[in-house]
Amino acid sequence: MTDAHPLPALDGEDLETWSALATVLEWLPAALDAQLQRDSQLTHFEYGILYALSHAPDRTLRLSVLAGYANSTLSRLSRAATRLEDRGLMRREPDARDGRYTLAILTGPGRDAVERAAPGHAQLVHDLVLDRLTGSQRRQLREISRRITAAVRPEGAWTPPAPPAAATDSLDR
Repeated sequence: MTDAHPLPALDGEDLETWSALATVLEWLPAALDAQLQRDSQLTHFEYGILYALSHAPDRTLRLSVLAGYANSTLSRLSRAATRLEDRGLMRREPDARDGRYTLAILTGPGRDAVERAAPGHAQLVHDLVLDRLTGSQRRQLREISRRITAAVRPEGAWTPPAPPAAATDSLDR
């Protein structure tokens, strides 16, 4: 019996494109983790948690929302939250509006940790990604990334707050 719908092969340019992306997907997180661990004693995952909280209203998010932003299970997020709580960088408490939920709240020391970690992290992102691309390529990468994200998770992902108008001008270099 012959299969009427053979599986598509990855070869030629398709294989080159996929292998390039797959390599980035493997190597970039390790580089980001190494820098953050060395400079701030945070994993990239922990930094992402603190960063999202630092940009949330009242520096507070429900754990379930934060898990969605982080593409994490509640169990993995809870383990990271425990580590961050042990360091005094965040705290958890029941949601006063709905006790079925738990809130993650960034503490003052957590805000300070994000502020200390951000410059080194931003510099590495510039060094490894942004400064390697033209303005047009950065816009293309952003659009490509959004399309892939929408295919993986149609409900969308966390997006940063809109930058001030003057900050967007620097993308055209």
